[in-house]
Amino acid sequence: MSGANFILAINLFVAGLLAAAFMTVAAYDTRRVAARWLALGYAVGMVYFVVEFSIPAFNYATPPVVAAFAVFLAATLIFNVGLANKYGITPPWRFMVAFLLLTSVIVYLVQDLPRNSFPRMAAYQFPYAAAQLIGLWIVWSSRQRREKLDIILMVVLAASALQFASKPLIAHALGGWGADPQAYLQTNYAMVSQSLGTVFAMAIALLLLVILVRDVLAEATSKSETDTLSGLLNRGGFERHAETALRDGARQGLPVSLVIADLDHFKLVNDNFGHACGDRVIETFSGFLHDAAGQSHLAARLGGEEFAVMLPGTNLAAARLFAEGARSAFGALPIKGLPLSYRCTASFGVAELRSGETLSELMRRADEALYGAKKGGRDQVRVASGPIALVGKPNGKPLGNGVNGRD
Repeated sequence: MSGANFILAINLFVAGLLAAAFMTVAAYDTRRVAARWLALGYAVGMVYFVVEFSIPAFNYATPPVVAAFAVFLAATLIFNVGLANKYGITPPWRFMVAFLLLTSVIVYLVQDLPRNSFPRMAAYQFPYAAAQLIGLWIVWSSRQRREKLDIILMVVLAASALQFASKPLIAHALGGWGADPQAYLQTNYAMVSQSLGTVFAMAIALLLLVILVRDVLAEATSKSETDTLSGLLNRGGFERHAETALRDGARQGLPVSLVIADLDHFKLVNDNFGHACGDRVIETFSGFLHDAAGQSHLAARLGGEEFAVMLPGTNLAAARLFAEGARSAFGALPIKGLPLSYRCTASFGVAELRSGETLSELMRRADEALYGAKKGGRDQVRVASGPIALVGKPNGKPLGNGVNGRD
């Protein structure tokens, strides 16, 4: 067995392992459609290696040569479908099918050209380079946030496209790719070409496996940090992300404020209208907080009817205005299942991070301000410090800055 035959056999084995690896990911989470397509791509790649092995057995090699080209290109395009599913891009089906058919016809037509002519070799290799560039375009076009691994994947896809485009030159430098298709696997070029294919196939596949596992772990972490009913962060998730926000604020010298809210008379809603209505109140308030907080702030359900919003880059005055706007708007919202005349309200406590203060200390001060709002009559905003503790008391009467326990 020649060196090229040996490497081809290794490639066949590696393609099987990669197909199995992606199927394992797909079996772990059936929603990972991308993993199924990637597994199919490498499974079709195994067919290519079988066809390549069989070429020396044919006296008239044009049909298996064209078939090997079409199968390998199809495997690459199927791989791109997997990429498209992973990165949220609609696969360019029509273009890829037309590209596969057109290039296969071209490869068939150039079989009459001299074996080692540049046009014939380019017709065989350039479509593979184009397919890799299509994959690069898919990752680049994604609206998903690109992290370091995604950028590395784009670099490797670009390098893979370059190595395919350079193969006619490599073949020329190494003395060609055989006097006929049957002699291909006995050439030095075949060994180099198959080795390059192994390196890039492994690099791209391993990167994608790591990216898929990263996404699975990120999704699992997100689920563990998310409150099921509200869709907001739970206490554990909030505390982890809030600690990061505090560190970032301290490092950048930016203010950070915390708003803690509690639904007023929530037990009465459950008692008078049922727990289903109580759940809808929580869902409504949670959705309202999520929309009001936006992407740069952290909204969480701490437990029961208590909520928190971390406001990085926001000082006490702005946080107080945020809380007052939330108080006023929520109090005017009708809630499905409750009488039209019935309005739910919430009380708010606000605190700004002090130098050297921990998250637990900040939460304690905001909670104490919330206790004061509850003790003072509910449906109001109080701050943990500052010249004005209350804004927007419904009867218009100002309250002092004292903080008392919740009744």
